[in-house]
Amino acid sequence: MRRLLIGSLTAVAVLLAGCSTRSDDDTPTDSAPKSTPTTVSSADFGTLKNVCGPGTAGASDVQGVTAKKIQVGVMSDVGFTKKSEFTDAAKVFTEWCNAAGGINGRTIDPVTRDTRLMEVRQRVLEACKSDFALVGGGAALDSLGVQDRLKCLLPNFPGQSSQIGAIGSDLQLIASGPTAGYFQYAGYYTWLLKEKYPASAQKVGIISGDSPVTKVMTGQFKEAVSGLGGHVSYSDLYPATGVADWTPYAQAVKKGGVKGLVFLGDFASLAKLEQALTNIGYAPDWIDANSNAYGPAFTQLAGTALAKQHNYAELFGTAPLESAAANPATQQVIDLFKKYAPGKEVTYPVLRAFSAWLLFATSARDCTALTRKCVYDNAAKNTDWTAGGLQAPFDLTSKEPPKCYSVVEATTDGWKPAGFEPNQGLYRCDDSVYKYKTDYGQPATLASVGKSLSDLT
Repeated sequence: MRRLLIGSLTAVAVLLAGCSTRSDDDTPTDSAPKSTPTTVSSADFGTLKNVCGPGTAGASDVQGVTAKKIQVGVMSDVGFTKKSEFTDAAKVFTEWCNAAGGINGRTIDPVTRDTRLMEVRQRVLEACKSDFALVGGGAALDSLGVQDRLKCLLPNFPGQSSQIGAIGSDLQLIASGPTAGYFQYAGYYTWLLKEKYPASAQKVGIISGDSPVTKVMTGQFKEAVSGLGGHVSYSDLYPATGVADWTPYAQAVKKGGVKGLVFLGDFASLAKLEQALTNIGYAPDWIDANSNAYGPAFTQLAGTALAKQHNYAELFGTAPLESAAANPATQQVIDLFKKYAPGKEVTYPVLRAFSAWLLFATSARDCTALTRKCVYDNAAKNTDWTAGGLQAPFDLTSKEPPKCYSVVEATTDGWKPAGFEPNQGLYRCDDSVYKYKTDYGQPATLASVGKSLSDLT
């Protein structure tokens, strides 16, 4: 996974789409859910009280910490993707928090570490020299910098983690999934294969972009579908240089009688495939568009094809943006963006980043003396983290995946919560778990760089 062979920018684009949880933020902001700003306590977020506030912080010799501020890094591929959602989330959260008094009187100073996709290690090394921690960001090729991060004992609270070497790595705390060694969509696929569309179980197809990362993911999906009682009867790759005509792929899907289609690639290509499927009069029972497609851009591109094609995406345990009217924490993020970043879109990665920022801020708030060890230990003790209501409870002390998930469906009217029979509020929580039997690689550890938790101060 660390020795990625990328032949062109288009190949990298497919790789990025396949392994990230990003959505497109280049669509008009009027496509976001409409709302009326709510009145909230300036220091509270959702059910979390006094997240930020004044104090009498003193001088500090901890890297990135002074008597007046805390400098943190925000990893982002923004220079390559032109997607500013992690930097937008950092701006909105820190301006809100600092207006309320900061972390016990210290303002948070976010510094964007722009990896430009391939410069992950360079940015991590820069962060190692000056940042207190990494918070609320993500890089598609995040495993490229994980060894250096561990060597300098830099904690990471990412909004997103993508690669096997980084997911579950030491000194990294993700406020929701994924979890190392497990298929992260077990509940969702159990619902698809055994409840919603049982006739599709033995006729699952996979189409993925031709990249090293998505090839590994294809192997993982094949194993997991089989382990959950299904069967992948068709699999194909599409070239990273692009597809001029998706009709041959659509015809192959139809000829194979594919009833459930997993698409691992960029959502613009998926939209074209679905138009081709519709043109030849074929529709699988379901298509897993994945959370990369969750946003208004995909539904606009797919257009009328969505009247025939049934697209779903799992959002781990995150409350969908479309449920904001019934979920105050989601509504609060939308309101804060209107105040601090008007014109910027609230996306799924923004919600995940906010959860990470809240985890960091509340953990730092509860430190008498602000140190990396104190913040990391405080965060790692959370057994039912909900980010004030942004997500289903997540146990950061567990090595097993979360049991709760949410599913959205793409329609001609946009994305909507799917009829997946939630049993705990907005979420469905059950015991569906699948642990990989194949070794796809292991997360990096402190031991691998000659360190241990006792070195963290």
